[in-house]
Amino acid sequence: MISKQELLELYNLNPDELLNISSKYIKNEVEFCSLVNARNGKCSQNCKYCAQSSHYRTHIDAYPLIELDEVKKAALEAKSHKASRFAIVTSGKTPDESDFDKIIQMIEEVNNVEGLKSCASIGILNDEQAKRLSECGLKRFHHNINTSESYYPQVCTTHSWHDRIKTCRLVKKYGMELCCGVILGMGESIEQRVEMALELAEIQPDSIPINILTPIPETPFENYYDKIDEENILRTLAIFKIANPNSILRFCGGRMRLSDENQRKALNTCVEGLMTGNYLTTTGKAANEDIKMVKELGKKLKINSD
Repeated sequence: MISKQELLELYNLNPDELLNISSKYIKNEVEFCSLVNARNGKCSQNCKYCAQSSHYRTHIDAYPLIELDEVKKAALEAKSHKASRFAIVTSGKTPDESDFDKIIQMIEEVNNVEGLKSCASIGILNDEQAKRLSECGLKRFHHNINTSESYYPQVCTTHSWHDRIKTCRLVKKYGMELCCGVILGMGESIEQRVEMALELAEIQPDSIPINILTPIPETPFENYYDKIDEENILRTLAIFKIANPNSILRFCGGRMRLSDENQRKALNTCVEGLMTGNYLTTTGKAANEDIKMVKELGKKLKINSD
């Protein structure tokens, strides 16, 4: 595996030279995914970036688990917008046991949509929960490390970085694909961005979602607009791809902080996936605009064959 020192040296290359190196590892296709925010708000955790934390007065619209019909409708809409993967996302540290059976039903509904693969992002898992998710046919589980181990205490203190790693290992233990990424721009150093790339390389996710912090009013990170600029976002994406050549880097929340030119540059050099539509509590990009951009770049949309 590439060393930390080697990645730091690459990070500091001329940006175009660095992106040219990372471009050697990408395919000429882009995978779309989408999500439904199935339960919002009232989370017990104190993650400093999050609008859904009950520790901060962010005035979001909190609601309990939505109905199955809403999930099916959202999944069909995602498919119509060329998504090949669809995620059920719920707030909270861990899955609520009173809701778990219903979440299983939601996953089965998604699996019934031809051409759509199921994904879930429902918090920290225990062994039995991971086993049940695998048995019901969940294709991929999403659980970010969010930041490097060394910086994690500056982001959250109600659970640990290692709690997240344990869940990632359970996902792989039970044969599901792993989607595991980060949030950039939370005050981490360049060295810690390199550490993230290497920590992800250790667990080898199938997909690495890249979020760029969208500062939320009334959270501790509400004024963190200047913690990373566009050039350093591109440098970080390149480093992540070089360190994780077999993982799909995926643009997720905060992508709109990049100019259209730099979004296209990333898709040509290091990014192979897009989350289309809106995110959990922030606005994304319309699917038709993403489809147009991919076509203009001369790339293919990845379609499920099984």
